Amino acid sequence: MRRIRLTAVLIAAAITSSALTANGYEKPERTALAITWQDEFNDPTGTKPSAGKWNYDLGGEPNWGNEEWQYYTNRKENVSTDGAGNLVISARKEKLPGMENCQFGTCDITSGRITTKDKFDQAYGRFEARIKIPGGQGLWPAFWMMGNNIDDVDWPGNGEVDIMEVVGNEPSTLYGTLHGPGYSGDEGPGGQTSAPAGQKWADAFHTYRVDWAPNEVKWLVDGRQFLRITPANIPAGKKWVFDHPFYLLLNLAVGGVWPGPPNSSTRFPAKMLIDYVRVYG
Repeated sequence: MRRIRLTAVLIAAAITSSALTANGYEKPERTALAITWQDEFNDPTGTKPSAGKWNYDLGGEPNWGNEEWQYYTNRKENVSTDGAGNLVISARKEKLPGMENCQFGTCDITSGRITTKDKFDQAYGRFEARIKIPGGQGLWPAFWMMGNNIDDVDWPGNGEVDIMEVVGNEPSTLYGTLHGPGYSGDEGPGGQTSAPAGQKWADAFHTYRVDWAPNEVKWLVDGRQFLRITPANIPAGKKWVFDHPFYLLLNLAVGGVWPGPPNSSTRFPAKMLIDYVRVYG
């Protein structure tokens, strides 16, 4: 997420047919994995994320490296529970003090970005969230991870795993990507998958997930694997940096180089609903 991106490189995923049902989705798995961290967001309406689990990224910073339009806040209007078991990240068209000096866009869009930096991180395991993304031109919801050594090693040397990204002008395409030293931005190895025929990812909740093991990251949506990346998929001579703890991020960006600007058809507030986030190890 934290980079300019225009395209993705498609890498074929290896899927064992015996593990799939007739509709192409995995059969329920028997696994010894145990939950190591979770947030179910079962709080009363208007509750902000647990301060023991989440931090806020704030402001324009500047434009998050992607010429994005939004200004992130820690207000419940932008990030809070709906009382129905979901955390809601809302992008809203409004002006707040301090937004006048934005570099790109109309300087009148707020949103939310939360992270578990310095509160939870883990190396290897299963990382998943059940999310209903918003649809609309210029919207850019994401669920992703960053290497926890970012304060000592500049991006992309710390590593980044984009578990879920969908941009509003490609509503039926889901992207997964890795970013590391010498293979970031447009050069980040990744892949994509399409929503079921005639559908958009914003039409319903979906479970977005990566299974991460030494020398391997696999992407799945609703239990269906669509991408696998190993050190063999990064440029020769470059370092595989997915061997240390990573923390989680959730955000709803607006505008930027990749999704383009919102237009008159984009409806605000745009809402990203997160039913849960769970990590297994």
